[in-house]
Amino acid sequence: MKPIQVGLLGIGTVGSGTYNVLKRNQEEIKRRAGRAIEITMVADLDVARAQSIVGPDVKVVNDARAVIANPEIDIVIELIGGYGIAKALVLEAIAAGKHVVTANKALLAVHGTEIFAAASAKGVMVAFEAAVAGGIPIIKALREGLTANSIQWIAGIINGTTNFILSEMRDKGLDFDVVLKEAQRLGYAEADPTFDIEGVDAAHKATIMSAIAFGIPVQFDKAYVEGITKLGAADIKYAEQLGYRIKLLGITKRTPQGIELRVHPSLVPAKRLIANVEGAMNAVMVQGDAVGTTLYYGKGAGSEPTASAVIADLVDITRLHTVDPLNRVPHLAFQAHTLDQAMSDLPVLPMSEVVTSYYLRLRVADEAGVLAKVTGIVANAGISIDAVLQREADEVGGEGATSTDLIILTHDTREGTMNAALAELQALPTVLAPITRIRKEELAG
Repeated sequence: MKPIQVGLLGIGTVGSGTYNVLKRNQEEIKRRAGRAIEITMVADLDVARAQSIVGPDVKVVNDARAVIANPEIDIVIELIGGYGIAKALVLEAIAAGKHVVTANKALLAVHGTEIFAAASAKGVMVAFEAAVAGGIPIIKALREGLTANSIQWIAGIINGTTNFILSEMRDKGLDFDVVLKEAQRLGYAEADPTFDIEGVDAAHKATIMSAIAFGIPVQFDKAYVEGITKLGAADIKYAEQLGYRIKLLGITKRTPQGIELRVHPSLVPAKRLIANVEGAMNAVMVQGDAVGTTLYYGKGAGSEPTASAVIADLVDITRLHTVDPLNRVPHLAFQAHTLDQAMSDLPVLPMSEVVTSYYLRLRVADEAGVLAKVTGIVANAGISIDAVLQREADEVGGEGATSTDLIILTHDTREGTMNAALAELQALPTVLAPITRIRKEELAG
């Protein structure tokens, strides 16, 4: 049988990994797919460099549209990234009747509804396993492996850069700015790390998983996004003393009121497996009504781990290439013509309506009556306190210090209620610095 011919748009880190793994494991991949899969054409602005990677047998051009226009190409892999030219090229490939494989989480989180609709209308597949958690097959698990389940929640460490930074802050007791510079030096963080450290990258991925889990459209604009830039070494130390680790989590949850979709630092009990995921590794927890809690762990980035996911998509498309489009696994797991409209219309809740528990750290004047005032305001707001810890003043500021840290752990409360209470607490003259608020997630099955 004639090999499936693949065109590759962009041969950077992931593209070169994809080419090398496909070539190295070609016989095994052929046996799994049922026919050979060959990258026969590559588009890259640096033609000479690209040609040196793929050798003389692969045609290299500097125009991505030449790949799309080639009638011999069955599948187009988009590894350019971003929202701009990548979107145009993906839609052009679909219009030309090509299947598409992409690792572009930003593109799908923002424009996925349009892209999937175009693909469905054309009867082609858009596969995106590599867009979330690199080499971890979480998309396939949600779309296929857990299809019997009503998914209740997903919580994931889905950005390796921030997890590396938080791990280093905990291990070495250093503040964020110091560790970020070290992460950049080691290559874990980009020169401009904004998308990672502000939580945007994780929110793109959480948006995609939320759509698959709950049958809702991709709605990145409704996600709550908070990064790790305001975390201090003190909070990581206090969390540890309380039996927690701080992780940047992407969370999506089904509630009677709607869907939660949020990314923010969270206190996670140290006894949870996901709390012990260190360095640049990723992990995703999924709670299903039938299966209970499942955990998926592995490398979330890198040349060959991400290539593993790209090639898995190539194999899936090759297997299903000749199948009636209506009998393929839908892009977002639910068949459009049978999707329960009440479910698809579930709203994404504003953050003010989310219910969770909290860690609060207040730098307060070390004087009589402060604790009573603070706990009084919290209680009057209807917020139930789980625990209160007051550090010794000299432990916080050294001998003769006139301020101390007050740590409050709360039970579940509505975010809007907490916001109002925090505003009242911050206005107290005895509260000497901006209050640190970190949400607490027990992640119990």
